[in-house]
Amino acid sequence: MADQPLNLTDYIRDVPDFPKPGILFRDITPMLSHPEAFAQVVTQLSEQFTDAKIDVVAAAEARGFIFAGPVAMNLGASLVPIRKAGKLPFTTVAYTYDLEYGSDTLEIHIDAIPAGARVLVLDDLLATGGTIEACCHLVEKAGGKVAACAFVVELTRLEGARRITDYEKISLIQYG
Repeated sequence: MADQPLNLTDYIRDVPDFPKPGILFRDITPMLSHPEAFAQVVTQLSEQFTDAKIDVVAAAEARGFIFAGPVAMNLGASLVPIRKAGKLPFTTVAYTYDLEYGSDTLEIHIDAIPAGARVLVLDDLLATGGTIEACCHLVEKAGGKVAACAFVVELTRLEGARRITDYEKISLIQYG
């Protein structure tokens, strides 16, 4: 890694009008293609929780998986993928939540989280907070205790953090 910390926002591409007009998409793929930037993100996320006694890192599908694997390894924790309904091959615990137009369901394997385990819930982006709130409820339904929520990027103007006020939250990059 470089001697000086990188400015991580240099590795986020703004894509206007994606996925629809009026939306400014914050694309993390340039960060992933730059090994030093990717390593710095993983290191910074890991360092936030080195003394937190994290047992499990639970990651939201799909971009959360990218960061959660190396963070879990750095923390000596297990990795639990949180998937959409029907994607996991074993018996699952499910949590259904409301969306603006309908509902969605997330699942984890029934044996993924030991009772009372301290869980770091990780995703690449915090926007409106619906998915991460559902992930936290699912972790608790499975018997875990949410120790914190972590994000690479947070879109603060969308106020997603207000949906997870019961939990510690960190985000490395914030956009208004």
